[in-house]
Amino acid sequence: MLFNSLQFAIFFPIVTMLYFALPHRARGTLLLVASCIFYMTFVPAYIVVLFVTILIDYVAAQRIEATRGAARRGWLVASILSTCAVLFIFKYFNFFAESVTLTARAIGMAYIAPALKLILPVGLSFHTFQSLSYVIEVYRGQQRAEHHFPKYALYVMFYPQLVAGPIERPQNLLHQFDEPHEFDYARIVSGLQLMAWGFIKKIVVADRLAELANRVYDAPEQYSGLPLIVGTLAFAFQIYCDFSGYSDVAIGAAQVMGFRLMRNFDRPYFSHSISEFWRRWHISLSTWFRDYVYVPLGGNRGTLALRVRNLFIVFLVSGLWHGARWTFVVWGALHGIYLIASILTADLRARLRHAVGLDRVPSLMHVWQTGATFVLVCVAWVFFRATSLHDAWYVVTHLFAGVPSQLAQIATDGGARARLLFLGFEPSRLVLGTAAVVALLAMEHVQRSGSVRARLATAPVAFRWTAYSVAVLLIMTLGVFGSTKFIYFQF
Repeated sequence: MLFNSLQFAIFFPIVTMLYFALPHRARGTLLLVASCIFYMTFVPAYIVVLFVTILIDYVAAQRIEATRGAARRGWLVASILSTCAVLFIFKYFNFFAESVTLTARAIGMAYIAPALKLILPVGLSFHTFQSLSYVIEVYRGQQRAEHHFPKYALYVMFYPQLVAGPIERPQNLLHQFDEPHEFDYARIVSGLQLMAWGFIKKIVVADRLAELANRVYDAPEQYSGLPLIVGTLAFAFQIYCDFSGYSDVAIGAAQVMGFRLMRNFDRPYFSHSISEFWRRWHISLSTWFRDYVYVPLGGNRGTLALRVRNLFIVFLVSGLWHGARWTFVVWGALHGIYLIASILTADLRARLRHAVGLDRVPSLMHVWQTGATFVLVCVAWVFFRATSLHDAWYVVTHLFAGVPSQLAQIATDGGARARLLFLGFEPSRLVLGTAAVVALLAMEHVQRSGSVRARLATAPVAFRWTAYSVAVLLIMTLGVFGSTKFIYFQF
């Protein structure tokens, strides 16, 4: 069930009203049943796969807590391997089979690896990582094993964040199912406001920009220069508004019922460095990799070479987590290279900033750092969006090809302007998309000094309802409808 669908518009208020109408002891059952229905609207049969992974980790956590020594570690390893095996079969088997086939051809062998005809269960990577965090935390002694199976199942399946996060930790979410959440008008309004903001990001901004990005990336070799830049910029804001919009709706929907989910985005395109970008982008995933991969590998301990190795491994795995395609692996590797380069050149860059006097003009330095970081992120997005390494390489190598002459053409030739700048669409598509992005950035800039929702809560009633009316009108008049899937559903 998509958040931006008529189904959810009916499902959410019904479930929420029933939640508050039922006594506390029955609410967990309601949410578990609702979550099952929510998940089964995609591929009903895959509810069995989900429950198998839930059962494995439920049992493993109890055995980890009850045993000591080698047996305890054995249960942890068994849980991780079995849970990851499900992920591998559905998501990565065909990718590795295809890679083996291509390698065999490259060395002259006529071997074709078998392939499986399976549909990837929606959100498999997300609830797999949420299950793994639970088992690992029990093993570390940071979380007691949950003996109430429906409650643990709900921890994994809680419908607002089931298919695309945030990837929650057991310490934050499990105990909340025991808390009696009372009807709180202010909290409910705040949650609905966040949901509305998420819908604006998705329907008004992301899905409108998707038209521009898809036009370019569906056939990139038909373009060079400005069209590739327009398509890449469109995708950069499309994926941000699409995924952060989903997170806002998820967090807001949970908040309406009284649940607190972790923040998943914090104005990432205002970052001054790649490391800061990853502290602001998909926070639940980046902290997951930090805590369960980077730190166990050694983290910042040891030599610089070990730190570099650990970073690169984490970003390679992160790229592969996003998708079973070499473009995602390269995307992850690029971000790893960015971070490693920033570490190795930190002293050199500091000396250069001092030599040119940039560090004496903080505002100019911030603009430079933010712009440079955004450009690097956009270059990496090319590999994330492209359907093949060939297409990605073409885009990267032709991104600025002929731009000066193209700029001269669009200044004087309406036909060139329509072809190179508007990508064959009516001008309003680009104008509205650009205006939406500018408005989004302006809103995020304002939020530096405090939550807009908090300010809205204290504003006069007339102002609040005017703002709500404007939000609804924006969605109804400028939204792109058609129940377009969220990008991260495929992961």
